[in-house]
Amino acid sequence: MNIAVIMAAGAGIRVGGGIPKQFLTIAGRTVIERAVDAFEIHPLIDRIAIVVARAYIPNVENMILKNNWKKVCRILPGGEERFHSSLAAIEAFKNSPDDNLIFHDAARPLVDHRIISDVAMALKSHKAVGVAVPAADTLFLTDGERKFVSEVPPRALVMHAQTPQAFRVSVIQEAYHNALADSHFSGTDDCGTVVRYLSEEKIFLVLGDEKNRKLTYPEDLTLFEKWLES
Repeated sequence: MNIAVIMAAGAGIRVGGGIPKQFLTIAGRTVIERAVDAFEIHPLIDRIAIVVARAYIPNVENMILKNNWKKVCRILPGGEERFHSSLAAIEAFKNSPDDNLIFHDAARPLVDHRIISDVAMALKSHKAVGVAVPAADTLFLTDGERKFVSEVPPRALVMHAQTPQAFRVSVIQEAYHNALADSHFSGTDDCGTVVRYLSEEKIFLVLGDEKNRKLTYPEDLTLFEKWLES
């Protein structure tokens, strides 16, 4: 079973509006609604869980009723850090070790049918799948204070991570089990947790898309609206 987990617990408000960015509106629909819609209509997605801050659970409950989403089976309270939201989903589905959890940022509202299809198909032969796009610019690795260049990785080997990031429940469960035993663990990315704490599990990459970018700056709203109009 493929379970999409919409990660919507973030509190980022720098985009504007005084509310978390996933509840802002783009062309008549909220960012989170557009993200959920993509998985709701996709035939390879069986169920959907939405992870959201407790204060916004009533908002999501109203959205489910308004949109008549049939696949949404759980609303889970998120925590302060992103990995707390991942842990909430892992705990909710821990008794289904052979199912797949497909984590997606609610703030990426333009994820398309092809990306979701490619991830779902890759899960038939891989237990960990990421989405990424090639880096267009040269990247610098810096020293700890970000004042000096320490390394310039070959651009041909560098990709920018996107979501979804998908895993067999048993795999992501084991990775976080190992991570939480590390007193210095500070996770911001599920693929990163697997790479560091379950390195024997290779992560297969699916090609992302420029439009599957994360809503980060106010000008992104205008860009998304233009893409929706085109």
